[in-house]
Amino acid sequence: MSVILPEGLLPFIDTAGWGGAHVDPLPGDASFRRYFRLRQGQCRAMLMHAPPPHEDPAPFLQVGHWLADHGLRAPRILAERPDEGWVLLEDFGDDRVRDWLDQRPQDELAIYEAALAPLIALGQLPAGPFPPYDLAVYRREVGLLVEWYAPAAGLVVDAAGYIAAWDAALAPVIERQGTGITVLRDYHAENIMLLDGGLTAQGLLDFQDALVGHPAYDLVSLLQDARRDVSPATEAAMLDHYLAATGHDRADFLADYAVLGAQRNAKIVGIFVRLWQRDGKPRYLSLIPRVWALLERDLRHPALAPVAAWFEANIPPDLRRAGGGSLGA
Repeated sequence: MSVILPEGLLPFIDTAGWGGAHVDPLPGDASFRRYFRLRQGQCRAMLMHAPPPHEDPAPFLQVGHWLADHGLRAPRILAERPDEGWVLLEDFGDDRVRDWLDQRPQDELAIYEAALAPLIALGQLPAGPFPPYDLAVYRREVGLLVEWYAPAAGLVVDAAGYIAAWDAALAPVIERQGTGITVLRDYHAENIMLLDGGLTAQGLLDFQDALVGHPAYDLVSLLQDARRDVSPATEAAMLDHYLAATGHDRADFLADYAVLGAQRNAKIVGIFVRLWQRDGKPRYLSLIPRVWALLERDLRHPALAPVAAWFEANIPPDLRRAGGGSLGA
């Protein structure tokens, strides 16, 4: 069956020096972006189409250039036409961390230790020229749970009390965040590529939503992964490794890690329900039980006492035991 290519693709790659290349569409993600692999003899490149008005490649380009300028392994930008949504990138190959570990779980510790290197490096750099991850953003994100999950589960909840509980839990996190560091925000096993056939050379993907925030956030993205189970031993070892490398106060950092873990997981539950109801992508519902279990674990930390109390009062125990309920069943 022939593939219908987006309008403008062939003229763009022709101008970029890839005219006549073989174009292979790749599976999509949770966004409106599309990806294509170009093959021209022995050369390969990745083509991203992030068309306006739903997408804007400008943030991806800004963050990608900033990361590369600071020695971090983002894909090289080969050509760009952001007003039309086209970006031609270095091709990082096929060895995605998630897929690699599905087949070789014995490599988990080595791969995750290597994945900490960019996060440690980001903590040593001045924050990039990106928007702040401030209370308004944290509030908006956690609000997705009451906006999307609660009605889908047939619940009427105390929305004002929910935000008040989060304000209390987040206040010390924001104070310790200070001026912040560059936070990639979606740093997990599906967005890290293994390069050159090894485990330690890794490339970064999907960083266009970078903000200036707390150093624990990307650790949460990596170690409390919505899409794969990270072993408790690996999570504990990586936290120890990161703390040894950065010198953060252990008790404060682990408290912030739990709060940001709960914050992120509450947001993801809301996003996955939204992807189902608004965007017609029900496959994300199957991931919610894992995310809910991580959320429940985070809520046991004393730093989350007001938020945990809200969940006890507003989300029935049977739904919580069922990993957020049987949505879409």
